[in-house]
Amino acid sequence: MLNVYFTVDVEIWCGGWQDLDSKFPSAFKQYIYGHTPDGDFGLPYKLKILNDYGLKGVFFVEPMFSCRFGRDPLEEIVNLIKEANQTIELHLHTEWIDEARQPIFPSVTQKRQFLRYFTLEEQTRLIALGKQWLNESGVDQIRAFRAGSFGFNVDTLSALIANDIAVDSSYNASFMGPESNFMPGTVVTEAVRYKNIYEVPMTVYFDRPGHLRHTQLCACSFKELEGLLWKALEQGWQNFTILSHNFELLHRSFERPDKIVIQRFIQLCEFLEKNKDCFRTSDYSDFQGIVFEKQPTPLISPLWRTGQRMLEQVWSKYA
Repeated sequence: MLNVYFTVDVEIWCGGWQDLDSKFPSAFKQYIYGHTPDGDFGLPYKLKILNDYGLKGVFFVEPMFSCRFGRDPLEEIVNLIKEANQTIELHLHTEWIDEARQPIFPSVTQKRQFLRYFTLEEQTRLIALGKQWLNESGVDQIRAFRAGSFGFNVDTLSALIANDIAVDSSYNASFMGPESNFMPGTVVTEAVRYKNIYEVPMTVYFDRPGHLRHTQLCACSFKELEGLLWKALEQGWQNFTILSHNFELLHRSFERPDKIVIQRFIQLCEFLEKNKDCFRTSDYSDFQGIVFEKQPTPLISPLWRTGQRMLEQVWSKYA
């Protein structure tokens, strides 16, 4: 049985840092509800599809925007996910810190894009605040964390331990993972125990020789995901992590649904529901990872599937 973590980073952006207060109300509706002339394809739609197929997701909710706009929008997000009986965990984008109404760190007056740009003490404080704000918004327990843009470092793990968070999912071997100073010289592909925390990394694969790609709903074809899931099961992997976002079912213009990605999402859900005897969609409650003596090598997807995906991506621009 392979544990499949379908993880959704839930976040809001305003298309830049100017005129935030005037832009936020429409940005919130756009990013969270995904309204288009053809219907709504945001967070509630994604939650409904998962529930229609009886699948679990893990929703990493970003709360730092609330230091600018207050708790009500955060509570609205939390309530949507709770009403769907899905799991909420913590996600942090530090770009919001210098936008806070009440300064968090008075010395931070410019953007620091990644959590790893902060000291251990500062990271501990930021994670504590994020956890507190989610708790105050109705989340009973936080078990897991993911740094915004995967921008963590080894200090982040110590900061999480200090905040009684048991699982991190910030390591991405295809994007900044090797720069984190976590297990230097090793491509981390499976769960690892580090002191009192588990690192459960993004699943990555070679989509062409020498090029790693992480498994993300909007960036991989269904056939790629299907093939990789079977390979991971056959090779004895324990965990398979897929990334998505609350707004990924929208076309990049945000003006219409992305029919290709929606079809891919439904195909994936159908596949996971049909093969529940092999793949178990999971959350991080009571996570107990198997410690691998040696990290598995990244999975490999055939080049023809890479080419098929590229054609699909071209078609999605016009579909």
